[in-house]
Amino acid sequence: MTSRDLTPSQTAGPFFHSGLLRDPLNTLTTGQTQGERIRLEGYVYDGDRTGVSDALVEIWQANAAGRYRHPADLRPVPLDPAFVGFGRAGTDEHGFYAFETIKPGPVPFDTHTTQAPHIGVCVSARGLLDHLRTRVYFDDERANSDDPVLGLVPEPRRPTLLARRRTVEGQTVYRFDIILQGDQETVFFEL
Repeated sequence: MTSRDLTPSQTAGPFFHSGLLRDPLNTLTTGQTQGERIRLEGYVYDGDRTGVSDALVEIWQANAAGRYRHPADLRPVPLDPAFVGFGRAGTDEHGFYAFETIKPGPVPFDTHTTQAPHIGVCVSARGLLDHLRTRVYFDDERANSDDPVLGLVPEPRRPTLLARRRTVEGQTVYRFDIILQGDQETVFFEL
């Protein structure tokens, strides 16, 4: 067998928009969802700070009471039937994404420790052979200083995990840019 008989290597994508984004999944709330309504938005950037136009951003989170909509979360915490807890958004031609959701409540880390409110994020994009996983913490959250996961991240890198709060036309908007590599690269977790 010679090298010309081998299958050439290829990277994944770009297929996210046509294959996984047929139906909009970036609104996690309904009119009856409990909790503080927020908009989470930002850009996915490559190492040159160019927007990645065909990335897929997925989020999962607890509801306002701190419970996940998952069969493994059996805690006696209220489950909000009007909250999905999972969303998916594609980036536009500039790398922009957005979600309409609520600010999550705190969740347990173990039997003694509570995690600060956060949103789990998974990013898929061209050139990535595996998903990248990170978290969004909120820059105005006091509980961040005691979060056991955020506490493992070196202090100079923590800002890459903080969404910045602002108010736009009366709506709370958190800006969270995802930088895939290079200077100020977002902290990604191996799970």
